[in-house]
Amino acid sequence: PLRLEIGEVRQRKPRSQAGRAEAKAAAKMNSVEWKELQVGMDEQWPLPQYMNGERGSTKFREETYYTVTRWQTETRIQYRPHAKAPGSKSHIRYEEYSKATTVGEALALGTWPVDWCWDYERGFIKILGPIRDEPIDTSKITDESILTDVDRAIEYWYRRELARNFGLSLKDLSVGRGSSESIPMRAHRLVAQRGAKQRLEAADRECRRITAEDVRLTLQEWGFAKNASRENVRPEGQEYVFSDTVGLLRDRQGDIHVTSSAKSYPEVVRLLNKYLSDHMPAEMAGFKWTSLNLNCNYAAKLHRDGSNFGPSFLAAFGDFEGGQLNAWPDDDRHVDKLEHLKDEDKVQLDMKKGIVLFNGNSGHSVEPFTATVVYFTAGCFDKAPEECKQELRDLGMVYPLPTEDRYALLSPPRGYSALGRGEARREEEALPAIRFFPFEDRETMKLKSPVPRKRAAAVKKPKPDKGPGKRNSLPSGGDATEATPRKRVRVVA
Repeated sequence: PLRLEIGEVRQRKPRSQAGRAEAKAAAKMNSVEWKELQVGMDEQWPLPQYMNGERGSTKFREETYYTVTRWQTETRIQYRPHAKAPGSKSHIRYEEYSKATTVGEALALGTWPVDWCWDYERGFIKILGPIRDEPIDTSKITDESILTDVDRAIEYWYRRELARNFGLSLKDLSVGRGSSESIPMRAHRLVAQRGAKQRLEAADRECRRITAEDVRLTLQEWGFAKNASRENVRPEGQEYVFSDTVGLLRDRQGDIHVTSSAKSYPEVVRLLNKYLSDHMPAEMAGFKWTSLNLNCNYAAKLHRDGSNFGPSFLAAFGDFEGGQLNAWPDDDRHVDKLEHLKDEDKVQLDMKKGIVLFNGNSGHSVEPFTATVVYFTAGCFDKAPEECKQELRDLGMVYPLPTEDRYALLSPPRGYSALGRGEARREEEALPAIRFFPFEDRETMKLKSPVPRKRAAAVKKPKPDKGPGKRNSLPSGGDATEATPRKRVRVVA
């Protein structure tokens, strides 16, 4: 799974010598006796597998946070006997609290979640259960009377860990009761918003386009929701997928609105939209979209999207094996049942090598990938309030007109029954049913496209006694016949 490395290793303060003499005096064993007790203990008390044989530091792993934040008062634990060497205050303290058999007892004996993380990463604690399926999130609990001292201690500590590690304020991490975001999700999304803003500013400052790496980093930082409602894409035996819809949406009550995620993290949405605009193939300039579907780390099973209008653009990001799109572009869904689609009719495209325009309402599936973004138009686009339309335009989406032709860029699917009868594609269906744009073609397009806005503004009109200089020419690879004085230079929005 995607992982965000959070925080830097804190500089250790000089260890206090206060109490050392008292600690030595209070020790119930000497170092020789203690070393004898340690024989064979490392094998009996191994480190967590994800530590890869390395003892923890003051920078805890995300797996550790995910484990400890799921503990409960009644979670049964077992401490490794005499794990800490005599002669230190930590030895005296450990000898006392290691008698605990539950997390609730460990808290009562003076330990805190930070102690649990420290001991767990060193193999000093075994978890016997039970634990929660998901970390404690008090924003989802309406009756606070059911919270235990362990719940409150974990929530109080973890919120501060997130703020410190991500460089956020505690106020930033506040989420309202009943919010769809958990506190960890909120933290990751705030980091993605901050990073997207910096990348947009860097691209503007450097007069360049948004890159696939800009998108990859932003999606790596993004906190994906565990979406259990997308049953049509969810692999068999999986309870949820990491998937978010951002932009225009019609909810189950029929309300058409801009999602709260688009409102709360506008720079993320702008960066994703600008990536497509910056790399849009020239012949696809008429493509419009209202929404984004962000997906992470799963293989979407064969499905049809329910209510998209027109085609969708699909782009994949990250380092992954597979990631092929399997599409049945002539699946008209009115005649052919999904389960009857034949493997020999599918078109398979390698998403590592380009972006694809396809009809999401026809059958398609995706092999395992790291992250994808689907740009599409919601079927309710023409019924959205005008303020929603303008809000999405401000976020960089090219909003479709009410008279938009859904088959302006791709031909309608003919149905495989018609194909089986050998029917030829009609003249008005001369467009392909699916289109693939390799990355190398987009790089050529990038070189031939007009200069960016900032560079265009810097162009100076040549003096009469001199020919046009470099500032009046297109970037390398451009057509010299298109070089013009500043007042006629085309700019990219």
